[in-house]
Amino acid sequence: MQPVDADWATDWLTSCGLQVSPPLTAQRIGAGLSNLTYRIEDHAARAWVLRRPPSGKLLASAHDVLREARIVDALSGTAVPVPRIYGARHNATGVPWVLMEHLGGVVIDDMDTAARTPIAERASIGLDMATTLGHVHAVDLEETRLQDLASHNPYAPRQLKRWNRQWEASKTGELPALDSLSRRLERAMPAQEETTLVHGDFHIKNVITDHGTIVGVLDWELSTLGNPLADLGTLLAYWPAHGESDISDRTSASTLPGFPSRAELIDQYATTTGRDTSDVGFWHVLGLWKIAIIAEGVLRRSLDTPADRARTGVPTRDVITSIVSYAHAIADDASL
Repeated sequence: MQPVDADWATDWLTSCGLQVSPPLTAQRIGAGLSNLTYRIEDHAARAWVLRRPPSGKLLASAHDVLREARIVDALSGTAVPVPRIYGARHNATGVPWVLMEHLGGVVIDDMDTAARTPIAERASIGLDMATTLGHVHAVDLEETRLQDLASHNPYAPRQLKRWNRQWEASKTGELPALDSLSRRLERAMPAQEETTLVHGDFHIKNVITDHGTIVGVLDWELSTLGNPLADLGTLLAYWPAHGESDISDRTSASTLPGFPSRAELIDQYATTTGRDTSDVGFWHVLGLWKIAIIAEGVLRRSLDTPADRARTGVPTRDVITSIVSYAHAIADDASL
């Protein structure tokens, strides 16, 4: 079965005023393990992107591509680089799809692509990620009409409550080390002093790069309102140093020479925003904790719906356990 109905997609693109030369072809792109993304191309080599939720049983409030499209559309015209949203609609079976611009550039979503990235560009990419994150947190919520996107209550307890629910709903078995990590985070929650737009899943596989700069920020499905340092913590969680863990060395561009250190990312963010980053250790650990829970959800969906598995495969229980162990080590370093 074709992943995208070509006739349906052609009618949709045409109704959006886009020039289309049939036939269309569709190819799944990205290393994403959540919403499904397809590059569609016409006979004249024009390209667009279609995005939809995964198949199978979904957790409540997860994989909301229509909400994601609203956020991306609201950011058009801000300093945050995002693709243009052309529209959203449901197909004949009721599945929501979003049609968006195809941005040129490179997504560094595997180690081969990272290795091909010129060393001279690697530091620039990492530092520009921290700068771009500062742009996300500078978005005017009223001007973009995103002030009602989520609760303005303190973010840390909201996150712990939400992701504990996700864990209980998706876990494939007990993992006492994760429960212990949850308790450590509950005891160490910092006070919230400001509320900004939060991307929620900001890392190198969710940005498009072009000659050392960030030209697109993707995958806004976890975006919300909260503490900006949460995004910095997520970036650090996906940014291990060489030799720091077996998992990291196989999957993370940041382990290659030339990419900046976590300390350099923190300094760049602090310089860009003027924010105090002294509580970032908590958010780093929270980011790792969420990664483990997300990975468990991916594992659960892969068992339920094998056809939706990403090309990079799915995490194993051993990998998830290793992430939790790594998070405990970072928590020790941060004195949580």
